[in-house]
This record gives sequence, C-alpha cells and structure tokens, in this order.
Amino acid sequence: MILLLLLLLLLLPEAACKTRKAKCLLRLKKGNVKLLNYYKSGDHLIHGFISTANIHLEPDTFRKFPVSRQYSIPHTTYWDILSFKFAIQEINQNPRVLPNISLGYSLYENYFNSRITFDALLDMLPPNYNCRSQRDPLAVLEGTDSENSISISAMLGIYKIPQMIPKAEPQYLGIAKLLLHFRWTWIGLFAPNTDHGERFISTVTPVLARSDICVVFSQRIIPLNLLYIKEMREYLSRVTSLSIQENIYVYVYYGDLHYLAGLTFGLKQIYRRVKSKRWNIWITVALSDITSGSTDSAFDIRQMHGSLSFSIQTKRRPDNIGFLTNDMDSAVEEFGFKAFHCSSFEHSLNRWAKCREEEKRQNPAQEVLERTLSQDSYGIYNTLQAMGNTLHAAYTSRSRQMGMVGRETLRLQRLRPWQLHPFLRSFRFYNITMDGVYLDQDGDLATNFDIVNWVVFPNKSITKIRVGSLERDASKELRLSIDQQSIVWPRQFNQTLPTSRCTRSCHPGYAKLIQKEKPRCCYACSPCQEGTISTQEDAERCTQCPEDQHPNQDRTQCVPKIITFLAYEEPLGTILAFFALLLSLISSFVLVLFVKFLHTPVVKANNRDLTYILLTSLLLSFLSSFLFIGQPRKLTCLLRQTMSSTIFSVAISSVLAKTITVVVAFMATKPGSRMRKWLGKGLANSIVISFSSVQIGLCIFWLGTSPPFPESDMHSQAGQITLQCNEGSVAMFYGALGYMGFLAAVSFTVAFLARKLPGAFNEAKLITFSMLVFCSVWVSFVPTYLSTKGKYMVAVQVFSMLASSTGLMGCIFLSKCYIIVLRPDLNTKEHLMMKMREPV
Repeated sequence: MILLLLLLLLLLPEAACKTRKAKCLLRLKKGNVKLLNYYKSGDHLIHGFISTANIHLEPDTFRKFPVSRQYSIPHTTYWDILSFKFAIQEINQNPRVLPNISLGYSLYENYFNSRITFDALLDMLPPNYNCRSQRDPLAVLEGTDSENSISISAMLGIYKIPQMIPKAEPQYLGIAKLLLHFRWTWIGLFAPNTDHGERFISTVTPVLARSDICVVFSQRIIPLNLLYIKEMREYLSRVTSLSIQENIYVYVYYGDLHYLAGLTFGLKQIYRRVKSKRWNIWITVALSDITSGSTDSAFDIRQMHGSLSFSIQTKRRPDNIGFLTNDMDSAVEEFGFKAFHCSSFEHSLNRWAKCREEEKRQNPAQEVLERTLSQDSYGIYNTLQAMGNTLHAAYTSRSRQMGMVGRETLRLQRLRPWQLHPFLRSFRFYNITMDGVYLDQDGDLATNFDIVNWVVFPNKSITKIRVGSLERDASKELRLSIDQQSIVWPRQFNQTLPTSRCTRSCHPGYAKLIQKEKPRCCYACSPCQEGTISTQEDAERCTQCPEDQHPNQDRTQCVPKIITFLAYEEPLGTILAFFALLLSLISSFVLVLFVKFLHTPVVKANNRDLTYILLTSLLLSFLSSFLFIGQPRKLTCLLRQTMSSTIFSVAISSVLAKTITVVVAFMATKPGSRMRKWLGKGLANSIVISFSSVQIGLCIFWLGTSPPFPESDMHSQAGQITLQCNEGSVAMFYGALGYMGFLAAVSFTVAFLARKLPGAFNEAKLITFSMLVFCSVWVSFVPTYLSTKGKYMVAVQVFSMLASSTGLMGCIFLSKCYIIVLRPDLNTKEHLMMKMREPV
C-alpha cells in the first residue's frame, strides 16, 4: 500500500503538466497582433518589457470569442532593442566583468497594452504558470507605461525578482528649477489617467507650490483611441479655452509617447477649429524619445518645436545630436531587422514569435551605434551595465566566502534573483560613459540629466540640442545650468523668451507682496523700505544694506555712505572757524589793551585781577571752539566738553566775583559795617577758586568713569556716516552744563539786585545785561541741540559758545575799551571822584 502511494506521488507532476498542456490549448485566438519576443541565450537571463509601437485592441464584449485584433498596424522601432543588445554584448565581451559567465536576455514587446503584458508575464515566469521549461529570470528591466509597471511589480514581487526602472523623482525638483530659471510661474500639467500620472501630479504640485509656481490646471489624459475621441475633444477644448484666457504658454507633460501623440493630435484639431495659431512650450520628462514617435501619423511633431525635455546624461551624447534623417532611421531599422531571426508562429501553440539574436552578425557602423546609444534608450543600456556589475560583485563575494572557483562550481551555486537585492542597494559603479551613475538605497537608478531643446524643421526632420544640465554636486544638491542663447523657441515668440506668468515681474527695488485670496504667484509689487534694496526681479524680500552703506535712489544697490563731520573745508566749518579766530584776536587785543593801561582808573576799578581772569577765560573759550571743528580724535573728544565747561565756569565765577565785590564794597562804605574785613582780593579769589573747583571736580570724575570717545554714527542721518564724539555719560554732560547754568543764574540774580548801586564804574548794570545775553543763548541751546543731528549738533554748540562769550565780552568791555581808546579824558581820577559825588 505504501509503495503504491509513493508511485502515485512520483507520477503526479507529470500528470499535472500534461493536464496543463491540455489547458494551454484554450488560449485566445491571436488575431492579427504580432507578439514578438527578442532573446539571446545565456547562463543568466535578464528579461525586459519594451513598448516601441502603439496599437488599439478591440474591447472584449463577451458576445463572441475574444480575439486580439488591432485597429492600426504599428511601426516597430529598434532603438530600445538595440540598446539592450549592445549592453549585454559589451558585458559579455568585458573580461573583467563576469568571467566564464554569459548573460542573455529576453525582451517582450507589449504595445502599451496590459493584456499583452500579462500574457508576457505568464510566458516569462517559472513553471507555476507555464508548462514549458524553466526560464529562471534573474531580473526584469521595464520601460512600460505606469499602469503596466504596477502590474509587473505585483507579479514580480511574488518571486522577489528585482525590477529596475530609471528613477524619475529627481526631475521633479529639476522641473521647478527650470521653470524658475525662465520665470514661468503660470503653467498647466498633463499626465496620463493612471496611477503613475496621479502620483506625478500629487507629487510635483507641492514641489512647484513651494517654489511659488502656480498650476492653473492639471489634466489627466487618455491615449489616442477612436472610441474616446469625443471625450478627448471635450476636455482639450476646455483646457485650450482656459489657456487662451489665462495666457498659459507653458505645459509640463509626464507620460509615455503614445499619450503625447494623442494629446498633440487633439490639440491640433482644437486649434484648427478655433482658428488659432497658438504655440506652447512643452517640458517633458525623460521617459521616451520624441524621435521614436516621429513616424506616428497621429503624432503632430510640429507642436514640439522649441520644447525642452530632460534626457539621461551620457558622455557619448554630443552637444548637437544632429538631424535624425530618413537615412539614419533606415540604417538603424535595417540593422535591427537583420540582427534578429524571428521564427514563424502561425501554427504554434505559443503565440509569441521568438526572435533570436544573430550571434555572428557584426555591429553596425560606429555612427549608427553612437546614435542608438545617444537616445533616451541609453537608460536601458546604463541599467543593464549596473546589473552586470552588480552580478559580478555578488559572484565575487560568494567566491571569497566559499573559496570556489571554476565555471561548473559557480553554476552549481547559481545566484537566485532575491540574493541580488543587498548588492543592488549598496553597490556603486562607474562606467566609461556616465558621470557618477549609481543605485540609491532603494535600488533605483539615480542619474544626472541633460536638458535638450527640440527643433522641428518644415520637412518634419528633428534635431535636439543640448542646452543645459541637471546635476548633483558634492552635497547631493541639484544644480541647474542653462545656455539660454542656444535655445530655439517657437516661431511665434520671434526668438525671444516666452512669458507665462500671472502678473508682471517686480523690478529691482521692489519685493513681492502676497495678496489675500489670490494665488501666491499673482502677487503685487511693494517698494523696498528705507535702508533696504532688491537687486533682482521678483525678489522675495528686500535685504538690509550694511551699516556703512545705504540704498541708492532706485534702491537697487547699496552704495557707500558719505562720511561727514564739521570740517574746516565746508562752508559752515569755515565760517565758525573764522569767527572763532576773529573773536580770539579781539579778546587778545582787549587783554593786551587792559594790560597796557593797567594803572588807569577804568582798569583798576572792580578788581583788575578778576578782569584779567575773565578776559583770559573768554580768550580760551574762543580758542576751545577749534576742538569742535575737524575730524574727531581721541584727544579732542576728551578735551572739548571738559575744557569748555571748565573755562566757562571760571569766566562766570569771575563775573560773579566782580558782582559780589561791588556789593561788598558798597556795604563796606556804611558806618560801622563789618563788611570791610571782606574787602580785598581774598574774597574774589576764593569765589573764583571755589566755584570753579566744583566744575573741575565734575570733569575729573567724568573723565575717570565714562570718558568721551570718538565714534561713527551710521543711523542718525540717511546716507551719511557722522564722525562724532560720544560724550560717554549723558548725565555728566548735562550735569556740567546744568552747573554752568546754575552759576549763570546766580550771577544774573546778584547783578540784577546790584544794578542801582552808586559808583562811577559800577559794572552791575553791564554784568546784568551780559548775563541776560549769556543765559538766553544757553537756554535756547538745549532744545536746539536736542533737535539737530550729526555735524549740525556740533555747530550749534560752537555757535552757542561763540555767542555767549561774545555777549560777555561785548557787554562788559565794550564801553571800557571806548573810554580807554577814544575818551582817555574820562579815564582819570578826577572824573572818577566827580562821579562818586553825584547823589544816588
């Protein structure tokens, strides 16, 4: 019984396979669709899906036997197929990569159709789904549309077979950078009505929004199909009307070529109906080569003239690819047709025609080879290079670990597909044709891109010109470079940069102002505020100028501020210096005159020594004005306030001593008065010394605690740097000024009370008037000083010093100089005694 059971188990696989063979007879009728499978045998097979032609199959109605029938006969191109062939051939001929191991391939043409894609998957995968011998796919490279890509991923995930697709995400940031470079912020998006198209729109829209690029519409499109032509015209009419109304000239397209063919065909019909000669700028991602669709009658290739696209970067690609003429197309097609031998499949149970590579056929001319690999199908070539190097690294690692060499041993220990995943994630490679192409942590191909400009000629011949690049720098940041002069724009724009904006650009000197309830790209322009500039158009914000610079009149650049101070060279400084010198000479003349006539009654009256002290202090006050004129230095800043306040304190103390001396002398003349003991020089000297010492003490304390110092005031006056002296302590400055005002007020009060005392040379009246002038000057000085800035503040103080000193000197000494010089007959003792006898 047990032996019988074992026998049945052994026979079960064969019976099952025979049963499955019977079921294989129930496959669908193939109709007139030619299903092609290009292959080359090898130790390892790399499978792939390509879409080089576009067909439309009859939908299944379930009313008749399903037949795969196409509406249009496709024109097959060999760009992707030959890239696959040349890459595998190069790996096999390289002695340093996979020695003693050959790579083969198996390519399925799926015609952008999901039903054919699933049929190819069933033909490709291990014998769970196929009654034939095991194919053992090592990896799958696919460049199909997004819908089929998801289907392929779902099937391959069961077997953990690596699926390699060129990475598209880096182009999202590249699109934003490209749009910002040309200041295109008002655009439309087109993407297939598939999961990948939806993901593109949902991913790229936030990226563009972060760059203040507005997506006016995002249209999902369907491939060109006669069954849906009415629906296509409806939504394209809506999009066209919106584009014309909103002045949208830039479209970003994501998708495969057969979607773009339907889109251009529909737009052509719409423009013809509305009688519009409108041209648009298309920006396409690196998914397919436009030249491969130039033979499609539905593809209006002329609409792509002047458009920009991303293309995988390669050193083999010259800057100007040149004309893809019919001769070149024919050469590539002829070589591709002869490079494969396709078996007849009219009476085969397997409806896939096997196109075996001709092993002994020589490569085409070098020009054909370079043109083939310079297309965007070069991504296929590059990805296969990555797979070959990854497989080599995996076998090398296994050989080191197990110590096994030789072809037979390696074949016994053949790698399984899922064992490649760790190497795909970590392996980095370089080849002779690419700059730093590598696989990222997700196993995707991350690469740099060229930016190419498509030029379509009247005879529909095409050339593309490399006008820029999108590359990663050392910090992995994307860097965009554009040669704008090399770009050929659509004829409508007369070779000028097209605009696609919601609003006009903000000129330098202005910044963008976001308006409420409007898109961010529909902004207003606000002029830069005081002290700020903007140097470029559409500046996000105005930047502050450095402290030593200020904006020009247009606020487009920062210019150095003018350095100002009360200089001798400028008119104001010259005038003040002139009067200071003139008054100094006058005070010197008066002093010399009083010294010369020191024995005359006019000079001897009211204490001659106090007169000399007063004249000397007035002379010094005039000379101290020069400390305030000229560029401030450390020494001048230390001396100017302390010296002037001390000198004025001495002068006012002398005036006060004079007044008190007159009062004491009058009181001493009364019989029995005790004031006689205060007569003499002692009282006057003690008054001058005591009151001046207080000011000197304040100044010493000032210099010891917070001494004045030179500084540059960059903010008080716009466009100027004022060199001035910082007083160090504002409290000490106003304290010294207040003490001087206190002395002046006391002197004025005492002189006013003594103005009617008798005496031939009583100076009380003169002192009263002089102190009135002095106090008036300094009382008006305070508000004026506080209301001025920069050098004018210094000029106010110098003027106050000159005016108050001149008032003292003129009011007190002018009459005496008149008597001494012009009326010497009045400067006698007899005249003095006669004056004294006059009644009070």
